[in-house]
Amino acid sequence: MPELLLLMVAIVWGTSYGLTKSAIAFTSISLFIAIRFGLTFLLLLPLVAKDFKQGKNKDWKVALPTGAILALIFFFEVYGVSQTTASNAAFLISLNVIFTALVDSLLSKNKPSQSLILLSVISTFGVLLLTYHQDLGISLNSGDLCILTAAALRALMVTMTKKLTDKKQITNTALTCIQAFVVALSAYLVGALITKAPASQIPYDREFWLITAFLVLFCTLFAFYAQNYAVRKISPTKASLLMGSEPLFGAIFSMMWLNETLTYVQWLGAAILLTSVLAASVNKPDKI
Repeated sequence: MPELLLLMVAIVWGTSYGLTKSAIAFTSISLFIAIRFGLTFLLLLPLVAKDFKQGKNKDWKVALPTGAILALIFFFEVYGVSQTTASNAAFLISLNVIFTALVDSLLSKNKPSQSLILLSVISTFGVLLLTYHQDLGISLNSGDLCILTAAALRALMVTMTKKLTDKKQITNTALTCIQAFVVALSAYLVGALITKAPASQIPYDREFWLITAFLVLFCTLFAFYAQNYAVRKISPTKASLLMGSEPLFGAIFSMMWLNETLTYVQWLGAAILLTSVLAASVNKPDKI
């Protein structure tokens, strides 16, 4: 179940880059993040209140640092997406697979297996081929550096979630809800105090709210609940490897809905990435 959920997360996240780029055309980055995670928090609040009444969240404070990390991820990632190409963003964010293996090795006594590290390297190579265009190179402008920072923070996020929630009394619903609250509050404060973006200028365009509804329900509410559930069941490195397949599903989405085509090199990258993800999914936990 954890592996299946993470593959479903990769599928919905594969569609998120283009949708995010469309949404921030209507408003500021900070206000968009505040709206997206504020709605997520409000949707989960009734369920979390019930859990608190039943005494299921005695260790709720462990969610606060992971929420802070998540806030940083989205500031860097959304700004990066607005400043770089989709191909660059897809490749650079996938480097979190390698970063996670390194961070997991540093923070955990259980070192990732050699087969898992090898699959992580192979999947990253597959993403490089999948996002390769002959006339485009991987540049490192401000947007690329932000995406690279977000990739490193993603690695820290999954590793710290595993470490902080291990044997703690906190439900996955409460963990997701508190994280969403921290992100929404951080985005609001950044918009109001730093960028001086007026919080009152909420967009009323139908397209913005349709995109935001999809992002809230699938790419935030479902995705982060599933991630929090799965990371507590399997290793952080394996979780990142499975979620790192999102560029593959992003390419499939582009082919189906945008009538884009892949080159032979990109097809090879897709095959390599799919093979590595399937290998990680079917191996027994004690083997990978």
